[in-house]
Amino acid sequence: MKDEIKKHIKEKLSLVPERPGSYQMKNSDGIIIYVGKAKNLKRRLSSYFNRTVTGKTLMLVNDIVDFEYIVTNTELESLILEITLIKKYDPKYNILLKDDKSYPYIELTDELYPTLKIVRNLNRKKNRSKNKFFGPYPNVSAARKTVDVINRVYPLRKCNHLGKELCLYYHIGECLGYCKMENIDHDKLNKMKQEIISFLNGNKEIIAKRLEEDMLKASEQMNYEKALELKNMLDDINITLAKQRIDLNRNYNFDLFGYYCDKNYLSIQVFFVREGILFGHHSDIFTYYGDVSESVLEYIIKYYEKGNIVPKEIVVSEDIDSEILSSYFNTKVTIPKKGDIKNLLDLSCSNAKTVLDEKMVTLKRNDDARLEALDDLEKALGFRVHRIETFDNSHLFGTFYVAGMVVFDDFLPNKNLYRKFKISVDVKDDLSAMKEVIYRRYFRVLMDNETKPDLIIVDGGELQVSVAKEIIDSLGLDIKIIGLKKNDKHRTSSIINSDLSEIEVDSKSNLFLFLTRIQDEVHNYAISYHRNIKAKGMLSSLLDMVEGIGNVRKKELLKKYGSIKKMKDASREELESLLSKNVADNLIEYLKNI
Repeated sequence: MKDEIKKHIKEKLSLVPERPGSYQMKNSDGIIIYVGKAKNLKRRLSSYFNRTVTGKTLMLVNDIVDFEYIVTNTELESLILEITLIKKYDPKYNILLKDDKSYPYIELTDELYPTLKIVRNLNRKKNRSKNKFFGPYPNVSAARKTVDVINRVYPLRKCNHLGKELCLYYHIGECLGYCKMENIDHDKLNKMKQEIISFLNGNKEIIAKRLEEDMLKASEQMNYEKALELKNMLDDINITLAKQRIDLNRNYNFDLFGYYCDKNYLSIQVFFVREGILFGHHSDIFTYYGDVSESVLEYIIKYYEKGNIVPKEIVVSEDIDSEILSSYFNTKVTIPKKGDIKNLLDLSCSNAKTVLDEKMVTLKRNDDARLEALDDLEKALGFRVHRIETFDNSHLFGTFYVAGMVVFDDFLPNKNLYRKFKISVDVKDDLSAMKEVIYRRYFRVLMDNETKPDLIIVDGGELQVSVAKEIIDSLGLDIKIIGLKKNDKHRTSSIINSDLSEIEVDSKSNLFLFLTRIQDEVHNYAISYHRNIKAKGMLSSLLDMVEGIGNVRKKELLKKYGSIKKMKDASREELESLLSKNVADNLIEYLKNI
């Protein structure tokens, strides 16, 4: 840390109060790179600069040139503020979960005619407080098969909306014909629901017995295909509801978080205990930069906020602030001292250590290669690169242009910031598509004061770099641009710098490896977007490509026309009855190319 920065930080530290609050670390560009909270701001902030730090924490400290803080009345307020700021700024040194997907749950609806289905992201759902949820299910395939088994064994409602006529499910005995029911047998429905609830809570005897009886009956009738199908259904049940090595012999329901850390790598194991049975588990490994207990706390909050149900009880180790976690989620948080649950917590921590030990060599090798690639890129370009944004187009014979943008922070993908672009219908070539996407992306960055990347990478040579630089310069932005030029074998061979000079890249270097990885990622992202649109093969998907047509207008067009042919045959006046003149022009032009 340079002397002037040290002096500036030392002066600011002398003014920090010994009160709770949230602090924000900034780099030389004024970008927030880490957000934390503290019971005592002065003590926590001083710990970064007044003691020896090593490893990943040293990387964070070396990147800090300034800090800010916000004082709060309580530690809970500081935690809420910390999480809010992390969501807002997405700091590079805060933990990032590997994906935004949550495990699925099985939902049994509390309706007059109940349904059973797989659901995700339960925190986003409303008006479902009386429904029953079971899970989470790490084995997604087995969970789906379980729902299929239950729907076949029990005549639940299968359709989303009651029809006017009896459907196939009724005729094959898998539905009671709710759309035609006049007299509801509430006792039968309630018994059915209670059996399903008991089954999903771990009591498989009722359904297993039914399947075994039907399997033997089918075998006796020499219907071996049916018997095999029933046997497979029974196997699926055993996979999904099989008891693990831990059975607490009591109806406990909780999530348990154990962890192990080494050399700034943090391994977390989450155990799901339902009805006293170890129902499943989830693991994560990532790099942490601050206090380990604070990182675990941040992880737990992010884990539930991405869509998992907060249970009635959470179990953590003694170094985690259970009181603040309990207040944040308004749920019971316990720290076991002895007994079966403490043994289970120890097992979780042991598993976390085993997983990290197995992967440590690979993690270390990958980190070393990534840092070496960053150093090589800095030497080649003359400045340190942290955030990279790169673009690629996809089209079908010069039509239906789309584009994808991927973001890498220190050569690690930041998938939360990936973006897809629909290109204007009048675009007929790659350069025009690039111009439009670059302009749209960085006009938004400018208008919304979003974080700028350190580097933009385009796929191509001097011409592509010149076109992108022209757009960036027109917006008055200072962002470096490079192109990745391919040789006659269509393999990346060199970097085209912003001044159009050429920098050779050793094909055996780590820099080449990571640049190629970025190229492949953005190419696959754009291609998958385009293929997804084509694969649907629906008018609805094609209308998504037309600028100015949103969900409301799309539904109106689909309702009125229903096919591309009818829409092509429609007059301008008819289209303008649903669309503005400009949007109607876009649609007419687009339809000409279909």
